[in-house]
Amino acid sequence: MAIVSGVNIPDNKVAEVSLQSIYGIGSFQARDVLDKASVSPNTRVKDLSERDLSRIREVIDREKKVEGDLRREMNMNIRRLMDIGSYRGARHRRGLPVRGQRSKTNARAKRGRRIPVAGRRHTVTR
Repeated sequence: MAIVSGVNIPDNKVAEVSLQSIYGIGSFQARDVLDKASVSPNTRVKDLSERDLSRIREVIDREKKVEGDLRREMNMNIRRLMDIGSYRGARHRRGLPVRGQRSKTNARAKRGRRIPVAGRRHTVTR
């Protein structure tokens, strides 16, 4: 396996898809990196030479913010929102959806499993 930015990228995949296993690199960024490193995006990683891999590593290290640095920056941005007491920071702190989604009936993935509460069953009146 080839190591790029501290991540083992899969050998048996095409270079463009394989680079997407690095946190912070999607399809557009992967194609951009391969263009700047002058490597064909359709080449499999196991067929790349060490020289090609070093050019890819160099482009990513020089121009892209990936893995630990990107995670740290994102966490600092969220922490800043919490510290200044913004609405978005409060939603992050409480573990609720941040971007205005409905949360009365949806947002189960963010809120977790349902917790039954006594006396909440609806009664049918006739």
